[in-house]
Amino acid sequence: MRILLRSCTSLLAVCLFSASVIAHDMTYQTSAVTADGLPVFYPELKQQLTYPDSWLSGNFNNFAAWKIAARQKLRAMLLTPDSQRAFAPATIDSEDRGSYLAEKVAFNITDQSRVAALLLTPKTPGPHPAIILLHDHGAKFDIGKEKVIKPWGDAGKLASAQAWADKFFSGRFVGDELASRGYVVLATDAIGWGDRGPLKYEQQQALASNFFNLGRSLAGEMAYEDLRATDFLASLQQVDARRIGVVGFSMGAMRAWQLASLSDKVAATVAISWMGTYDGLMTPGNNVLRGQSAFYMLHPGLPAHFDFPDVASVAAPHPMLVFNGGKDQLFPVNAVQGAYDKMHRVWQSQQADDKLETKIWPQLGHVFYLEQQTEVFSWLDRWLAPRS
Repeated sequence: MRILLRSCTSLLAVCLFSASVIAHDMTYQTSAVTADGLPVFYPELKQQLTYPDSWLSGNFNNFAAWKIAARQKLRAMLLTPDSQRAFAPATIDSEDRGSYLAEKVAFNITDQSRVAALLLTPKTPGPHPAIILLHDHGAKFDIGKEKVIKPWGDAGKLASAQAWADKFFSGRFVGDELASRGYVVLATDAIGWGDRGPLKYEQQQALASNFFNLGRSLAGEMAYEDLRATDFLASLQQVDARRIGVVGFSMGAMRAWQLASLSDKVAATVAISWMGTYDGLMTPGNNVLRGQSAFYMLHPGLPAHFDFPDVASVAAPHPMLVFNGGKDQLFPVNAVQGAYDKMHRVWQSQQADDKLETKIWPQLGHVFYLEQQTEVFSWLDRWLAPRS
């Protein structure tokens, strides 16, 4: 009887304990994902992003040595080997545009890809300053290079390009404006756009994952192709390789400062409507949380080492201009200003803050309008025009 009583007491204790756990222990996760696709513990993960390879981390004291090491780390993150094939350019078509010549050329941008590009060359004696012109994303894939250089020979493509220019560029083709000012201009299609598309919006995630499955990265491939396009432009006889600038809008802006961080061939950089801190952008409701287009800008492991402005700052102390719109819903002002502040601290550390220009245009959104273009063209002339 005593043994039976002891057993019943033990069983009762177990039951009471289990009931207590069922009634009171609700500390385990009942959902691990937010409505925006973030892990519910993302605030804790954000706190762990200390960017130890940033110049601002305090872990480095020699800027030249840091720059070399940071560039090597960034280059490794592209997950792309160096291409060995010669560019082997060939002209496909051309059009005389008065003060400059427009050509459609093909060249080997990597060992795997031979692409078409649009090339504008002034008729004045060279060698000329030159611009790598990088197109945006915009979820519009039928045109890429044609967003920034006026196409010819295809009425449908011309109409699409003109509508895009009307919406974002005050009706102008930025590349043609630059060519009329004496610059050689080159624009290529990123994978999925123009002659290399058209990609469908919902295909982007599969494309990115398949690059990962192949041991590569979609973002890395785009960045490396921009590097190769710069090398190709520098190889042209009509180009002064010491005076190459890069200009990009939206995704093209990210490509621009990224390219400047990877290549010393870039003498001056203009980035319109793509800059912010990870802290300011990785917040509920932001566009970068949607996946899809974000994969073109996602280098695996990058945030464990650098913030976005840290990457751009590898280009210091070379000249850089960065514009954002105060009404741009994609890039909140606090995220933009935080990035600007970081970048200025880097250029200031090299006594070169006069070479960094940042500006938030209060009344503008995600655009590159005429008034912005006017300032950009004057700024480029300041840094890339021939010295008398």
